[in-house]
Amino acid sequence: MHSPFTILRNRAPLLWLGVTLNRAGRDRRALADLRALSAETGIPLIAINDALYACPDARPLHDILTCIREKTTIHKAGRLLAANAERYLKPPGEMARLFHDAPEAIAEVQRLINSVNFDLSHLAYEYPHEPVPRGYTPQEWLEALVTRKARKRWPEGMPDGLQTLLDNEFGIVGRLGYAAYFLTVHDIVRFANKSGILCQGRGSAANSAICYVLGITSVDPVKHKLLFARFMSEKRGEVEPPDIDVDFEHERREEVMQYIYKRYSRDRAGVVSTVIHYRPRSAVREVGKALGMTEDVTARLAGLVWGSFGSKPDEARLRGAGFDPDNPEIARLKALSEQIMEFPRHLSQHVGGFVLTENRLDETVPIHNAAMENRTFIEWDKDDIDALGLMKVDVLSLGMLTCIRKAFAMIEALGTVPCGQSPLRLDNVPDQDDAVFDMLCKADTIGVFQVESRAQMSMLPRLRPREFYDIAIQVAIVRPGPIQGNMVHPYLRRRGLAQKGQKAFDFPKPALSYPQDELEDVLGKTLGVPLFQEQAMKLAIVAAEFTDSEANELRRAMATFRNPGTIHKLKEKMTGGMIRRGYDPEFAERCFKQIEGFGSYGFPESHAIAFARLAWISAWIKWHYPAIFAAALLNSQPMGFYAPAQIVGMARGHDVPILPIDANHSDWDNQVTPDSATSTVEGLALRLGLRQIDGFREEWAKAMERQRPFASIEDMARRAGLPKHALKLLADADALRSLGFDRRDGAWEARRAVPVQLPLFAAAHAAELAPEPEMHLPAMHLGEHIAADYQTVRLSLKGHPMQILRPIFASEGVASSAGIAASRNGSPGQVAGIVLVRQRPGNGKAIFVTLEDETGVTNIIMWARTFERYRLAVMSARLMEVQGEVQKSPEGVIHLMAHRIIDRSPLLATLSEVHKPNPQISRADVFAHPQAPRHARTGGHPRAVRTFPKSRDFH
Repeated sequence: MHSPFTILRNRAPLLWLGVTLNRAGRDRRALADLRALSAETGIPLIAINDALYACPDARPLHDILTCIREKTTIHKAGRLLAANAERYLKPPGEMARLFHDAPEAIAEVQRLINSVNFDLSHLAYEYPHEPVPRGYTPQEWLEALVTRKARKRWPEGMPDGLQTLLDNEFGIVGRLGYAAYFLTVHDIVRFANKSGILCQGRGSAANSAICYVLGITSVDPVKHKLLFARFMSEKRGEVEPPDIDVDFEHERREEVMQYIYKRYSRDRAGVVSTVIHYRPRSAVREVGKALGMTEDVTARLAGLVWGSFGSKPDEARLRGAGFDPDNPEIARLKALSEQIMEFPRHLSQHVGGFVLTENRLDETVPIHNAAMENRTFIEWDKDDIDALGLMKVDVLSLGMLTCIRKAFAMIEALGTVPCGQSPLRLDNVPDQDDAVFDMLCKADTIGVFQVESRAQMSMLPRLRPREFYDIAIQVAIVRPGPIQGNMVHPYLRRRGLAQKGQKAFDFPKPALSYPQDELEDVLGKTLGVPLFQEQAMKLAIVAAEFTDSEANELRRAMATFRNPGTIHKLKEKMTGGMIRRGYDPEFAERCFKQIEGFGSYGFPESHAIAFARLAWISAWIKWHYPAIFAAALLNSQPMGFYAPAQIVGMARGHDVPILPIDANHSDWDNQVTPDSATSTVEGLALRLGLRQIDGFREEWAKAMERQRPFASIEDMARRAGLPKHALKLLADADALRSLGFDRRDGAWEARRAVPVQLPLFAAAHAAELAPEPEMHLPAMHLGEHIAADYQTVRLSLKGHPMQILRPIFASEGVASSAGIAASRNGSPGQVAGIVLVRQRPGNGKAIFVTLEDETGVTNIIMWARTFERYRLAVMSARLMEVQGEVQKSPEGVIHLMAHRIIDRSPLLATLSEVHKPNPQISRADVFAHPQAPRHARTGGHPRAVRTFPKSRDFH
């Protein structure tokens, strides 16, 4: 009978004894022990490097990474760190020298390498076999399903050209074998529709007639002449599977995800992971912490970086923030944080990409349990599954869909749906309304999807949209791609001529042997400027004779902003092809330069149209139902650019009365209520909800809704079962007015309230309490009320912080926003306000900041050199003063070109302390619901002192 060791000696090795020699002091003894064990067991020795870094110089960085992983500092790490720098990748000569006593261990390395024959193709993948009726293949069922839906939707016959597109797509889908994929996405969308969850496909899938007829997307590819090759082609399909992106309501997407898990089981479905890399801010924070620096120092250093993808702090920025770049610790932090950039930081979940398989998924890739309950995800990221050809179903979330669904529900509940449109859906909202277009032309777009940024607001009065397709152009044109491709100004110039009835542009002609109107067919909708990726592809196919596969290569080269494109490699083919067809070389060069801009960021036309649909619907709701729109926005937070204060200010600008939070009248959600005094079209007022109180819980609010009305604080605490903390939050939010208490008195009474107890114990406790004397608390002045409002509910109906600070700024000659708006073009201007938004779009040559005061908003523009000079003030100020030059465009766009920036944030800390413009102001005056002027905007950003944090940065 053979021993196991004898069997091992007679077989090719499947097990090795690894030996590493890292000069730890016991190398020779360890090697001798392992050689003896190898001789005894027959398991061969193999030399391993056990490398942790490339070269010895990287050892300090590895120590820092060890400290980050172990959540300690370099001063406390001790034996967690290696004793020397020998864990580097040693060259062959050094390895041979180290193992001169065991050459067989070196030889075994080559034997192991020669035995490895794994290839990625060994990871077989099979897409799920979607269930289809008996007698059908997936392809036949897809065609039958599309045909049935088309007949139901167009009983009198499909639109011209749609059947031709469908036949072409059916052929490509059938030859590539992707029918089951379309059936999967259709089933997910069907579930969402059945569950009342709004959803809409976007991205290149909106080029597909199949997706349009199945209801996956709402974009008509016939009407908009979209290019299916942008989504799928035979050449592309062989190496790159299709990718259908569908947006669902962000509050209910989890229902859709759990449906997928239930339908396919967790053994066959998993969310794709995403590798999160170190960016400047996270690198500075974590390296600084590992070096033992305090949180205030690392936060200040991280604050020098704009956004997640900002550049590293240079010496000038460090000095400007009060740090000495020559300080050894600061220099060490700077060097190490630069080295760690782009290193993987942690594994996270993809925003919604599912991988589905017919067989067990864990036979292909490991599956992990996510931190979130009932979520599992795979170990590979998007690039990994692309390399293996695994198909992904994207179940994405969109806050605006939540907002629209809630607005639709409120409109339906009021019974004010436009005639013939009930129930409201994404595809039946009227798409032509002059009043809505007028609102868009005035840039009254706070809260409107995709066109609410300051850059978009500046563009709207210049572009002046008058039809739906104009909104698609508006959505797409304010992007880094069109901006860097120098497409914006030529388009606006030509559009201005066209709106005046003048000839906007003469399309260059090819040689006479080619169709003379070929460019007009491609670029006519955008006046000769290729604004969309599909147009770039069509231009290459038509004018430069690219094949479909070459056009797809062009599409792949037009990478997104996070991955520099490779479009420059196609320059010679593109320009050369156009010149051969007779186009002017200068025109060919200009076309390529414009298309090259998509290497930074450009939209597919189908994606722009899909987003334009949501932009239009949100604008339509805002104009016709401003109170409902504001309530839906507030109930869907967090989303969008603007804080609750600006949303409430927007509603006031549309003459919507705003009713304060009140324990006897407010529900958890913000609600609309009939108000005969309002002049709005809908005749509704907005009642703020208890959800606006920071820290208040939904279960407390629901208990209050069931037990109302309340006669006293004690009554509310007892019947609704509220703890003392809930009573304190209500008092601090000034929500006890209907019970006879203002903010300060209410806080005192809430402190005295008896906790919820059993009757026997409550009576005993009451007997023990000595009666307290009546307290006469001083009235809070207006500044205190405003500061407290922002601290508790992130907005104030009583006033704006700037109206309290106005005497200070007026004495310094600082104008209000209204004063800037009334100034002459070219005149010097000086304004101060709460910072709402900071933006640095495109290539970052211009920076946009929006300031707000009690009279409105001022748009600030500064060049990059000004920003760098005042970087710390621009990035950290909550209350900002700007000095510059007033600039007004013929379209009525007003902004202040900044020359100097001053951080006046310390003044916010004084709101509740020293500014008492009228100490005799009565409580009745303070608490009276002020009907603000129509264009006044309530203010700022959540919290002042703790009250006004940094504004939202978008870049």
